[in-house]
Amino acid sequence: MDDVVGSGEAVVHGGDAEEMGRCLSAVMDIGELLLMHGAEVNRVEDTIGRLCRAYGFVRTDVFTITSSIIVSAMLPDGRTMTQTRRIRERDTDLGVVEAVNALSRRICTAPVSLGALKEEVGRIQEGERDQVLLKLGMYMMISASLSIFFGGSAADGLAAALSGAVLFSVLRVSAALKLNSILQNMICSAITAFVVSALVGAGIGVHPDKIMIGNIMLVIPGIQLTNSLRDMINGDMISGLLNMSEALLKAIAVAMGFAIILLFGGGV
Repeated sequence: MDDVVGSGEAVVHGGDAEEMGRCLSAVMDIGELLLMHGAEVNRVEDTIGRLCRAYGFVRTDVFTITSSIIVSAMLPDGRTMTQTRRIRERDTDLGVVEAVNALSRRICTAPVSLGALKEEVGRIQEGERDQVLLKLGMYMMISASLSIFFGGSAADGLAAALSGAVLFSVLRVSAALKLNSILQNMICSAITAFVVSALVGAGIGVHPDKIMIGNIMLVIPGIQLTNSLRDMINGDMISGLLNMSEALLKAIAVAMGFAIILLFGGGV
């Protein structure tokens, strides 16, 4: 990594409030990446605290819930600055979480300049945007595999792959439109169920229930539910309850989306 410096004090200049603010903002960019892509609250708070100490802050108080990060950081001269970050978009991408964790460990070992830090964060964000085709392929492969695993035929696997591609596309469009995540899950599930019914009607696939199972598993918020339990075990009750409530509502929305199409279509 370029521009490695010897200590946090060499990066954050105690007399330059503007530089301090930019550094804290860059650290919050890292916390935002973690929270946006499926990290638990305890990980977000711990990472921000460690990075702030690496850059010369003597005390850091971090409060994180599913939609917000608030950080108060104190410099050696006693001055304190506070920044907040509103989190409006969240999904699951453990590759991004792993990349941010690796970056955090390197920085805590050897802090880098503010410019190098922003460059590293930008590289992670750019890598996320470059993975669209890979994610599309994974949606298709996982849908097909799960459909066959739960008793579907090879034709069902093909239909599940095609409907999985539609599900991925609709999820990206709805995310770009910034729809509410619960409404987004319901709409995407309903469209996917309609596509599955159309594929079976066209002779591509035999068992619509097995095909839909492969699609449903892609939108069930299992990691979010797991993180909510971890948050509560770690003592973050507010965040844990918020995460659990959202996960359950998303699961209900997924079930309703598929059920609406099945009811109007006469069942499977």
